Amino acid sequence: MISRTFSRWWYNAGIMLLGETTTVSHIELADYARQLVVLLSDSVTSSGATVVTLTGNLGAGKTTFVQHLALELGVTEVVTSPTFVVMKKYETTNPVFTTLVHIDAYRIETVSEMNPLRFDEILREPHTLICIEWAERIASLLPSPVHHISISTIDEVTRAFTYEKRY
Repeated sequence: MISRTFSRWWYNAGIMLLGETTTVSHIELADYARQLVVLLSDSVTSSGATVVTLTGNLGAGKTTFVQHLALELGVTEVVTSPTFVVMKKYETTNPVFTTLVHIDAYRIETVSEMNPLRFDEILREPHTLICIEWAERIASLLPSPVHHISISTIDEVTRAFTYEKRY
């Protein structure tokens, strides 16, 4: 397979303001995950968790991307889609993010369904990275800012990732 990457990054004092990346291989996807961890590590606060929202069609690669983030964070467990359990929590070996929380809100019909998961408490946990698929279903519960990644399918193996920080 021929691999090609197109990346544009705009920085302001070391913080990525906008990014577009097209990936063709898992190596490129891992590199994008690595870049995101560096960016997120620079924006950690002591007031609570760091939230990444992921949007894209079914099969776009949201869970695959979280798997690459988990590897970058040093998660040793197998990371699988939390579609049927809604949330999975993983310990990491990363010095900045000690916990990765992976949420798939696809099956959430009302925000009150997040109460048994103690989502509000998890949001207050520093050194926690929360990745939320289908976050638009629980948008009213999300803090500001969130780091948003949109994943678009170009063809069978190519994905376009767009990053923005949303307030």
